Amino acid sequence: MNPDKAFPHEENARVIFKTLKFRSLEIKNRIFRSNISGTFDDYNGHGSHTRLNWEEKFARGGVGAILTSFTPVSVRGRILTRYAMIDSDDKIPFWRAAADRVHGHDCKLIMQLSHSGRQQDLGGVENLHLRAQSSTSKRDYFHGILCEAMTKPQIANVVNLFAQGARRARQAGLDGVELHGANGYLITQFLSSGINDRKDEYGGNWEARARFVLEIVRAIRAEVGPDFHLQMKINGEDHNSWLYPWQKPGNTLDETLRICRLLMDDGKGVDAFHVSSGSTFPHPRNPPGDLPMRDLVRWYDGMISQGTRAGFNHAIFSNRLTAQVFRAYWRWRRGKVIEGINLPYARAVREAVHAVDPAIPVICTGGFQHADAIAGAIRDGDCDAVSIARPLIANNDLPQILQRANGPEQRRECTYCNKCLINDLENPLGCYEVSRFPGNSFEERYEAMIADVMSVFEPPTYPPPTTAAHQRVQP
Repeated sequence: MNPDKAFPHEENARVIFKTLKFRSLEIKNRIFRSNISGTFDDYNGHGSHTRLNWEEKFARGGVGAILTSFTPVSVRGRILTRYAMIDSDDKIPFWRAAADRVHGHDCKLIMQLSHSGRQQDLGGVENLHLRAQSSTSKRDYFHGILCEAMTKPQIANVVNLFAQGARRARQAGLDGVELHGANGYLITQFLSSGINDRKDEYGGNWEARARFVLEIVRAIRAEVGPDFHLQMKINGEDHNSWLYPWQKPGNTLDETLRICRLLMDDGKGVDAFHVSSGSTFPHPRNPPGDLPMRDLVRWYDGMISQGTRAGFNHAIFSNRLTAQVFRAYWRWRRGKVIEGINLPYARAVREAVHAVDPAIPVICTGGFQHADAIAGAIRDGDCDAVSIARPLIANNDLPQILQRANGPEQRRECTYCNKCLINDLENPLGCYEVSRFPGNSFEERYEAMIADVMSVFEPPTYPPPTTAAHQRVQP
């Protein structure tokens, strides 16, 4: 992305809205909705009417493809409660309905298969007396969630769970699957040299640490065949020592490039890569932006019962002085760049995989909301497409905006405040930055904000009868 190269908006739009072709999939433009969703579903992992509304509103807004939020392949690997799962065949009908809704807007739906590992924020009552599964028995250093290293039979079982999740996604009519191998979840816990401390064949050098995900890729291919889209979300670098400098830094870019080439598996493996960074969630680089301390204090309390360090974190966030210090440290560890923060990693991954197979596209995530930034990244060869989360929460119709302008009006831009993600711990997911909403007073703007957040519940599950129909059934 070269700021010295200026192109007319029409040219930028032509780049963004050009068809993107994968081996077995074609998408109408270069904008993916990244893996986000609120706690909209039933506690037992069945999808809800609200989730259908949620996915459809982004399809209606014009994105080329939607990546579902992390979809657990088992209840043991649930990251948050009330997220739709894919752990059994009885979930297939819901996901078929979701695909139908999204496809109605010429948009593709790709399921992100996930397993929390030790990064299990709210695992639910089913996991109350179970330690989280991981590559290691060391608790995570941010929340302090307890875990245990998986045995080889457990590893084999989880590999099969991912394969069955992919099978169910295909049976439901989805357009592909993505493995969540970034941001600290189970696959990251095996891949990362900063986390994986195993002494068996699943630990050690980069190739041994990649054995787990390579087995998943091969198991998926054995289950769904070569013509079902499969992509991998991966860290360019782990930045595992962001909070404590004495922690191991984790995977380097060079190790990531080697892992990506391995997962291509001689043309039989991964069809695309989705590049992020950061081996925990949250992380200063993911999602890059601010840390809203007031919201964090208000909604982080639910984590206190989950991890041994969460109470200590909450105390830091609650004290004005320590909160200011932590926020400043967060911003420093993030760096100055937000929009396009992962582009250098995406470019390196793209060059590495294209040297082997030019037909493998690379998607980059990281705060995109302006046409010149997106088109510039694609034009310069940094990536082939971008994935967007928070700016699409702020403006569901962002693709339509980008067709006619460089981005939203300044007062309507995503501020990267991260209030949306902090509120998601206990509230419906949406934009909680009051200043973005119209009104002559705080109360009016707040009311407009809440109306926007609650719009995901419309239309309701049981819409009211029309007046005429209602009158016909009256005695």
